[in-house]
Amino acid sequence: MIEGVQRANTPACLVFIVYTLMAAWHLSRNKLLFFSCALFITLAVGVHLTPSFTSFFVFDHYRDSCTDLVNEIVWDVQPKSVDVLDVQKNSTETYDKNWDWVRSGKVSACEFQKFSKSDALHLLNRSWVVVAGDSQARLFVVSLLRLVLDEERMDSIEGDWLKRHSDYKLVIDEIGMKLDFIWAPYETNLTHLIMKYKVKRTYPDVLVMGSGLWHMLHVNNASDYGARLLVLKNSVVSLLPISPELVTNGPVTRCLSNRSPHLFWLGMPTLINGMLNMEAKRERMNDAMWHAYDKVLGDCKLLHQRGGPLMLLDIQSLTRNCGPRCTFDGMHYDGAVYDALAHIMLNDLLAQSYQSL
Repeated sequence: MIEGVQRANTPACLVFIVYTLMAAWHLSRNKLLFFSCALFITLAVGVHLTPSFTSFFVFDHYRDSCTDLVNEIVWDVQPKSVDVLDVQKNSTETYDKNWDWVRSGKVSACEFQKFSKSDALHLLNRSWVVVAGDSQARLFVVSLLRLVLDEERMDSIEGDWLKRHSDYKLVIDEIGMKLDFIWAPYETNLTHLIMKYKVKRTYPDVLVMGSGLWHMLHVNNASDYGARLLVLKNSVVSLLPISPELVTNGPVTRCLSNRSPHLFWLGMPTLINGMLNMEAKRERMNDAMWHAYDKVLGDCKLLHQRGGPLMLLDIQSLTRNCGPRCTFDGMHYDGAVYDALAHIMLNDLLAQSYQSL
């Protein structure tokens, strides 16, 4: 974009110099002529440059604003028309859950969209997507697959993808997309994954990572969690000399480049302590500990919103706003939450693509 503005400047500057010299020569003879020429030149240069600078500021605004607003989701959760016995089960299936972006102010101006299957396939065409983390990451992957696969194929693999503590790999041949899920419940697992990519000099196009719940349950030490996140951040930063880019071929048909990853962090969900299904969870994963873990995540500057390298997929705000009616165990939420996260990621990828224009 800057090079384009510079190219636009060149002829305007030449015109300006020539006419200024001519005007200066006439200055002592006709001051009115001089000031008329100066006014004409100023207007001509302004008109000439306005389109270029307008485009620059539009994209600059998009970069600075829209990527930070993409998590602004609101929920409409309403009871379904079911019999009384089903309602008494307190199942998340007894509620209809609809979500959308805030339709006012700056968020509305960003024109975020719910991706159709065809648009999602276009965006992810020929890409390698890696999602690494715990059960939250697995549920996110299931929603992403549900968006890009037809119902028959999704039914054939969903049982396997819901198995615990396992890695999975999938190739969607028709668009050349590869998707890997890496079971990595601890921060050290994620650091080792990053270092493996660095050693092999092979990077996915999209890398989504998240951790914290296992550390909170089994280690239960926020300071230790922060120290491990700092190591992870340093390993991620070591990848940054390879700048992430998107190939731009239209507003919704952009294909991801294979040069380096677009980096995302899948945050921890809001925990509803009274609904957790184990005494150890209720004791160790209380509100105070959750907030301590959330604080060290912000302090270590891993997230883009805090000056770090990873864009946040803010499951915390989504689960908090969706509430107890969207979870059956206080930790794992209804598929609608992870569906929203998948669309947030795709919109953020699209927003990042505009930065490369």
